[in-house]
Amino acid sequence: MSLAEVTFPGGKKVDVDIKGLKVKTDQPKLSGGDGTAPSPFDLFFASIASCSGFYALSFCQSKGIETEGLKVSLDVDKDEEKGLISKINIEVTLPEQFPDKYKDAILRSIDLCTVKKNILNAPDFNLELK
Repeated sequence: MSLAEVTFPGGKKVDVDIKGLKVKTDQPKLSGGDGTAPSPFDLFFASIASCSGFYALSFCQSKGIETEGLKVSLDVDKDEEKGLISKINIEVTLPEQFPDKYKDAILRSIDLCTVKKNILNAPDFNLELK
């Protein structure tokens, strides 16, 4: 059995069943979609942001630090000539009472994000027809 199975419910929508969960995608209206769900590329960014957020949250929880006010934001710089992303910027807003002594440590923790690690150590892709 595959890790992920893709189905096509209509229009520009593409759904993915992964580990028993359904992830719905669509294209923006400007690209011929209905704009009813994130695009696959948007989910790529959401994956990076949520992974970074998970590591930030886990760090705070492991140290008993209150997480109210903790925020992770992601933005990108785009190489317009290549049409590709040139930089991913992740900004972390710490809770008001976050101890100074842990500021470097939480950044190191967030840097452990497995999604980011897999991008930096890109896998080979194998395409085949059946």
